Amino acid sequence: MKDYQFRSSENLPGNDPSFGRRMSGGDHNWKSKVVLLHGHGLKNDSGKLSSFKGAYVAKRHTWFRKHVRLIACIFVLMGFFFLLDSLMVSIFDSINLHNTSNSKNSKGLKAKDDTVAYINKEKPSIKMYDRLLNLASGALAEKEFKQEKSNFWEEPYRQASVWKPCADRRTPNLGKPDESNGYILVSANGGLNQQRVAICNAVAVASLLNATLVLPRFLYSNVWKDPSQFGDIYQEEHFMNMLKDEINIIKELPPYMKSIDIEVIGSLITDADIMKEATPIDYVKKVLPLLVRNGIVHFLGFGNRLGFDPLPSELQRLRCKCNFHALKFVPKIQQAGALLVRRIRKYDSEHSMLDEQLLGNFIPNFPSEHQNIARGLSSYLALHLRFEEDMVAYSQCDFGGGKDERKELQAYREIHFPLLMERLIKSKPISQVELRKLGRCPLTPEEAALLLAGLGFKGGTYIYLAGSSIYGGKSRMHPFTSLYPNLVTKETLLTPNELEPFRNFSSQMAALDFIACATADVFAMTDSGSQLSSLVSGFRTYYGGGHAPNLRPNKKRLAAILSENGTIGWNDFEDRVRKMIEEGQRARVRGFGRSIYRQPRCPECMCRSY
Repeated sequence: MKDYQFRSSENLPGNDPSFGRRMSGGDHNWKSKVVLLHGHGLKNDSGKLSSFKGAYVAKRHTWFRKHVRLIACIFVLMGFFFLLDSLMVSIFDSINLHNTSNSKNSKGLKAKDDTVAYINKEKPSIKMYDRLLNLASGALAEKEFKQEKSNFWEEPYRQASVWKPCADRRTPNLGKPDESNGYILVSANGGLNQQRVAICNAVAVASLLNATLVLPRFLYSNVWKDPSQFGDIYQEEHFMNMLKDEINIIKELPPYMKSIDIEVIGSLITDADIMKEATPIDYVKKVLPLLVRNGIVHFLGFGNRLGFDPLPSELQRLRCKCNFHALKFVPKIQQAGALLVRRIRKYDSEHSMLDEQLLGNFIPNFPSEHQNIARGLSSYLALHLRFEEDMVAYSQCDFGGGKDERKELQAYREIHFPLLMERLIKSKPISQVELRKLGRCPLTPEEAALLLAGLGFKGGTYIYLAGSSIYGGKSRMHPFTSLYPNLVTKETLLTPNELEPFRNFSSQMAALDFIACATADVFAMTDSGSQLSSLVSGFRTYYGGGHAPNLRPNKKRLAAILSENGTIGWNDFEDRVRKMIEEGQRARVRGFGRSIYRQPRCPECMCRSY
């Protein structure tokens, strides 16, 4: 190629190395050469031509000799760069291989590199009801072009609106005692919602025993890993002022009491000392003598240690006042909650009593009526999907993930639930079919999506997902998002900087979920036994005014419907699912022994208007 380029350059003036030295004289000599080549002398004087060619070749060889070192250097440099390139490629390949190996060995940890992320994306989705999913997809596609919307955006029974909040009214029969029998300390365990119940139960016990309540403290848990205390989540002054007419509340013990070793004097009361759902008589017999003798008792744990019935109506009302009026989130949480709700709704809308109670002074100003008509109101549904790994493993149910999933859940049970494993060894095994019939299996994301589709919620519905990490991740959620793609969480609605103050505080993060669920247009749950679902649904009943529907599936009935996946028609599926939910929405008065936090429709908490 170089030879070709050199030869072709012979026809281009200025490319001969000797041209630069000859200047204008070179042009005359070059022209004479051209005349000799193209003139008649070519035929008649071959000797002259041979003499010319020999002279030119000699000059070319001279140029090569002069530049041989330069050419050699160029070849050496090219070889060096090729070697360097090969070396760098081998190094990067080695690093990538090492990272890939590490990622495979770190199963269970969150993937950070591109290779692992790609593997997670490619993991196939898990489906248990392919046929029903296809029917649901077709039904939702038809509904998108129709104007009608699901009836379940509103509560179906008018009786719900006749109940009004009134637990904050003052009862003449219940006032602070002239003298206190001593101090009650409470160290509550669990997460945000368990602690909330413990606080209100402690208020009722303090009133029952004529004691002074020290602001409850929260135990640090290796599960929740949250060091938050009362003042980090709730407004202390508001709490104390709201209850000041019923009980004495102080922020900390007097100095002379702080040096007392409570365990040594026998005033430490654990959950082993007080039975679950204890009655007032239990406290009067077991706790009151210690309180009077030592002047102090300390409840350690205090998880569900006060039953709902029998209980004097004044104490029942006091528990309602604590839960629905005295416990208000601190401004930091209210502000983030307001931002969260505003972004789900996409713009400000007319606020409700629920907004006022949960968002405080951070309620966004809503637009004029004209603006609302022009833009429409953006409704959203909040879903508490209980499908975390611990709950899935504890249930012992099969969720369609095959042999690998069963081995993984078995290993989790052996590590985290040793007592359950001992019990399973001694007891007769229950079949998977029977477990589902009994309603013991948590609803999968796929089953939750089918439930919402059966209730007529369109595919474009905005859904706020509350709760912890879903077991199985994206592959498990795929059937849900294929039907309902507009799925949001607090992590997707708030920026990293806005979430940063709550990042390492799980109870404060749970408070944001509480706000988003309680202020939603519709709240759906998959496990009515969870504390969050129980407290949120009760809050919506108390402040919703009959316009805050809760959707609570009956897992036994739903399992029976889903068991006909292979044959049931979509219209039949819709009818049966709707009847199931409607029956759970009846405006019933709280029954004996039922949670007053979940079902506040009773004379102690709410007033009925006729």
